[in-house]
Amino acid sequence: MWIPKEHRIATFSYLFREGVCVVKKDTKSATHPHIEGPTNLEVLMLMKSLESRGYVRITFSWQYNYCYLTDEGIEYLRGYLALPAEIVPATHKKQASRPEGRDREEADRPAAFRGDRGDFGGGFGRGGGL
Repeated sequence: MWIPKEHRIATFSYLFREGVCVVKKDTKSATHPHIEGPTNLEVLMLMKSLESRGYVRITFSWQYNYCYLTDEGIEYLRGYLALPAEIVPATHKKQASRPEGRDREEADRPAAFRGDRGDFGGGFGRGGGL
């Protein structure tokens, strides 16, 4: 299938920026919901092409293709799009560590979270408690 270069570059740049791409198995759709320009069929065919070369790993579930960029794919797209080595996909960026949970006294918590449930024994079913 012949795909215009602008659509190929738009698809590849989106894939490189995000690191993943979701493509619905819908060949009739006029546009892809996240990428401006190419049709859904063009994006689907480009992802299949990248998968056959080992640049993308595809998982299919519930009529959607989930395409994950591999390390070889990152190198290929970096060369194709002429990007420097400092730029990495969003899925490969280090997340800022989350702050630790705040310290609270046990008395500050509601009774339901402390385990004080009064006479209620808890659990499911009928009876069987002490």
